[in-house]
Amino acid sequence: MRFRSIVCALLLLGLFLAGCGGSTTTGSAPSSTAATPKSTPVSLQVFAAASLTESFTELAKQYQSAHPNVTIKYNFNGSQLLEQQIANGAPADVFASADQTNMKKANTAGLVDSAKVFAQNRLVVIVPAGDKNVTTLKDLSKAGVKIDIGAAAVPAGKYSQQVFDKLGASPQYGASYEASVKKNIVSQEENVKAVVQKVQLGEVDAGFVYRTDVTNAVINKVMVIDIPDNFNVIAQYPIAITKNAPHSAEAQAFINYVLSSDGQAILQKYHFITTPTH
Repeated sequence: MRFRSIVCALLLLGLFLAGCGGSTTTGSAPSSTAATPKSTPVSLQVFAAASLTESFTELAKQYQSAHPNVTIKYNFNGSQLLEQQIANGAPADVFASADQTNMKKANTAGLVDSAKVFAQNRLVVIVPAGDKNVTTLKDLSKAGVKIDIGAAAVPAGKYSQQVFDKLGASPQYGASYEASVKKNIVSQEENVKAVVQKVQLGEVDAGFVYRTDVTNAVINKVMVIDIPDNFNVIAQYPIAITKNAPHSAEAQAFINYVLSSDGQAILQKYHFITTPTH
């Protein structure tokens, strides 16, 4: 009996040790139901010129479908106001300006990294649809015509003034024409979308805006008068990551998309002059 008890005890001890050894030497296979880590949700703050509203809205939809963890939050406004907001500490990841002046100002102040031009734009004159008072550029000098442009600090306003100077320096129009047109300016807006609104509502007879502002939403409410290239100004649009970007890696990925052939195709759809892709 004693012998049999010893044998049983040894067998039980062996089974115990074998069980312990199996768990420490071979390990356990990962559970097939273990959760797969998901990308951390990111809210990307993009400060963009008002004239980019329609194109960047579509661009965000396309980008977010390929990057479901990223939500793009836009702040559309005049470039000069966006630069001021960033300078005052507004949390931005990306700054897309409608001119080089405000981007260089932001860069000089140490607010953004180096910028790249991603698109170009040109000015046009718009008048209310069906208006017979202004049908050509020369009509802008008629007495009583009400003209709306961007304020001097707004890129579109600055470009408009440059157009006036070019027209005034030409024998085709001249200094008296320039003076008459400037006399007819009755309002200057903080962003170009405000100019579009006043024209389509008939509050003014004409407005200087970007070609890209003649969107599907307003195309039946306004008529476009083109400005010949020799009098026009080609606006350059730079884009950059802010120095204190909360999500710099995602910001760079977004900028890469804007510069890609897919991003450029969307901008071209909205009548921007696109840049060559590499």
